Amino acid sequence: MQSTAMSEVEHLRARVAELMQKAREDLSELVAIPSVGDPRLFPAQECVRAAEWVAARFAGAGFDDVGLVETPDGSRAVIGSRPCGDPDAPTVLLYAHYDVQPPLDEKAWRTPPFHLTEVGNRWYGRGAADCKGNLVVHLTALRVLGEDVPVNLKLVVEGSEEQGTGGLEAFVPEHADLLRADAIVVADTGNAAVGHPAVTVSLRGVVDVVVTVEALAAEVHSGIFGGAAPDALAALVAMLATLRDERGNTTVHGLPGTEVWTGAPYPPDQFRREAGVLDGVSLLGDGTVSDMLWARPAITIVGIDCPPVVGSAAAIVPRARARLNLRIPPGVTPERARAALVDHLHEVAPWQVRVTVDVESSGRPFRAAADGPAHRAMAAAMQAVYGRPIVELGQGGSIPLCSVFTDIYPRAEITLIGVEEPLASIHAPNESVDPKEIADMALTEALFLQKYAAARR
Repeated sequence: MQSTAMSEVEHLRARVAELMQKAREDLSELVAIPSVGDPRLFPAQECVRAAEWVAARFAGAGFDDVGLVETPDGSRAVIGSRPCGDPDAPTVLLYAHYDVQPPLDEKAWRTPPFHLTEVGNRWYGRGAADCKGNLVVHLTALRVLGEDVPVNLKLVVEGSEEQGTGGLEAFVPEHADLLRADAIVVADTGNAAVGHPAVTVSLRGVVDVVVTVEALAAEVHSGIFGGAAPDALAALVAMLATLRDERGNTTVHGLPGTEVWTGAPYPPDQFRREAGVLDGVSLLGDGTVSDMLWARPAITIVGIDCPPVVGSAAAIVPRARARLNLRIPPGVTPERARAALVDHLHEVAPWQVRVTVDVESSGRPFRAAADGPAHRAMAAAMQAVYGRPIVELGQGGSIPLCSVFTDIYPRAEITLIGVEEPLASIHAPNESVDPKEIADMALTEALFLQKYAAARR
């Protein structure tokens, strides 16, 4: 029996290998579409073009009912279904997103960001891993199985996940039956490392704010007025300095900071290597790497508006602002975190400067159940493909939609997988994907659909 099962796995593996050229062509076409969901940076039509591409490819993969719907934030989601003809078969919802982060500094890219380029056995390009590579995993898995998909399938591909504007989160509760499923495969995370299978069981939530500090009506000469006139930029720097202590622990008043992670550890040497930490530079915090990434709040200063060095004058800055990204672990609500951060910034402001805090977006953290038939089927599929057992990871990133799925479909199992392993450099210049991860995750997903269907009969 075991030999028969293994021969079926190898048969499917060979089929995946035959499809990898098509997978590369798909990813190349999709990466070439600059589907950044911010019309200030790229035309909105590029996101529509990406959505239409996705709909056409899934129609070609057997979805006879697939199309675009507009969500409340104006983005288009791709929605589809593919019944298998068996009334007793379970329903699986496949999720990914087609929008991508901006390329940031294009000079920092070693290859063109919107041209899929192979370098050193990896494929480079914006979205190659997050999340267009995961879209190609879905497509390849379906092509592997062909007409023999043993479950009812539903599809949702989001168009504003990276912007955090909540279009799909608002759409789902109003159209609950459209996406209702027994299991939801969220393809937007990744393995512990290339060849080391993992499922993500914990996601941090997020609160994004912009803090603005005002002190003067206009710039004034730093020689004539400096020393007595309040400096908005200096005030902002002092405020930002209170967000972490000397060890790097996040110190927002009212937020916890001593929790520990009980799942798989993240070895410090591996983290230093994968994060590109410079020699001699310390890691942050009093806890383990896993504690700091997955169990505790973490705040990042992601942008500051102030005069640039080149072109600056000997003048006191009257107004400055910063964008802050606060990640929160399960157990902390975004409402609590938002209130704590806003109160903290007002409390620590020096010299009675005027402080305004605008909340851009927020999302709840998420904790997945890891004891149901979908989880067991995914674990068995990964074991068969990778030849080693899975580990359960946390994810420092946020996918607010997962909490919405939990609320709307409380009986559905949510499983988070993907190709975004640490070397992928998602959200950064030189994002890439290992094509072997695409192949192995496509095989994993195909096996999962088979095993989950068998488990639910």
